[in-house]
Amino acid sequence: MRTSHTIEELDIYVWEGKADIVERVVRCMSSFDVDVIRADDMTSAPEGNASRASLAVISVSVISSGGAKLRDWQAHTGMPVIWVGALPRERDPAVYPPEYSHVLPLDFTCAELRGMVAKLLTQLRAHAAQALEPSVLVAQSECMQALLHEVDTFADCDTSVLIRGETGVGKERIAQLLHEKHSRYRDGPFVAVNCGAIPDGLFESLFFGHAKGSFTGAVGAHKGYFEQADGGTLFLDEIGDLPLYQQVKLLRVLEDSAVTRIGSAMPVKVDFRLVAATNKDLPQLVKDGAFRADLYYRLAVIELRIPSLEERGAVEKIAIFKAFIAAVVGAERLARLPEIPYWLADAVADTYFPGNVRELRNLAERIGVTVRQIGAWDASRLRRLIAHARNAQPAPAESVAQALVDRSKWDMAERERVLAALASNAWRRQDTAQYLGISRKVLWEKMRKYQIFDEEPETRESEG
Repeated sequence: MRTSHTIEELDIYVWEGKADIVERVVRCMSSFDVDVIRADDMTSAPEGNASRASLAVISVSVISSGGAKLRDWQAHTGMPVIWVGALPRERDPAVYPPEYSHVLPLDFTCAELRGMVAKLLTQLRAHAAQALEPSVLVAQSECMQALLHEVDTFADCDTSVLIRGETGVGKERIAQLLHEKHSRYRDGPFVAVNCGAIPDGLFESLFFGHAKGSFTGAVGAHKGYFEQADGGTLFLDEIGDLPLYQQVKLLRVLEDSAVTRIGSAMPVKVDFRLVAATNKDLPQLVKDGAFRADLYYRLAVIELRIPSLEERGAVEKIAIFKAFIAAVVGAERLARLPEIPYWLADAVADTYFPGNVRELRNLAERIGVTVRQIGAWDASRLRRLIAHARNAQPAPAESVAQALVDRSKWDMAERERVLAALASNAWRRQDTAQYLGISRKVLWEKMRKYQIFDEEPETRESEG
């Protein structure tokens, strides 16, 4: 199953009450790096800052037998809970706490449990990553300044955006900027979905939602990702991992602006802006028959490319590192320490991070935790951490060179597409913009970016 790549380094605490569920949870999760811990009174629950991700599976029978203890535990850990119960919430509102959101039936299947665990784990990791993000995006290099200019230019368009870049460059952060700067959608939700982490068989339920009673375990109506994003932005990360049969269903929603929940015949209108991201060469996937051409053109109305960490340069790499260190150590503790040593900053600048900003953040987190705990820049400890980060890494020159080649291929393909559209419409910009499904302003920006000069007489423009 695809979930085998997403469920790892997880502790599941099971409080079963009157239900016999511990052994079933152990059996369902036996093929993953998961520790299932019986905790009938939750005395062994971890602190909120545990190094491993953790969640709980709790029988609703606990609420009546140990409600006060349960509330204390929830307030202490903040751990997400999967409730297991026989009654739907609508039939007995007193059964589930107000914060209920994830419920399985008593006869839950392994597929249902794994799907819900994968969904919660994705949310946990996203929240953990956001907690370490600097409050301000570090963009000192010329290439990042150019990217932010592109974001400002296209943020207020309703059209779809395709963000491309290597793994770990911060595609979701740019998607959030597009959302925050959009005048119509910024007050709506920002729904982020990793298309590479959708469990097999759960695509329709997760994206389209389901009506109450539509299948075993559907104890209530559920809004899918499309409905959750209504009035806001839907961010589909790793869009290149979406199988062809799912691409067709996504395309239909984009064309109809409506979804129909599983088990329902009533379509629901949705209005959201789609932002997709990939680290793959989608035009090549289209040629290989692995990605639909019509979906690609629907997604790539506007394309933004995020430069790799190496392309951004040593100065910006150090600035990003310092921002992450400040987030981990804390401003108050950091103020009591000497400045970050020059040797440490130089070592970070000289280190190649194939995982880009994400990998740099991981190193900064390890260094930051070490500094926070011992209260000093311990050279021997920190040098070992950096040496470990450098082990078994490919030569940076090859990666950067390949990134530049990939960038050139994408840009040339997009330039040819715009040129072909202009030629088909006799270089009339208004007609060309309509043909491409973009505004005249966006077309002008593309022509400026790709250095396309209209050599036609001025009268041709007025004829359009």
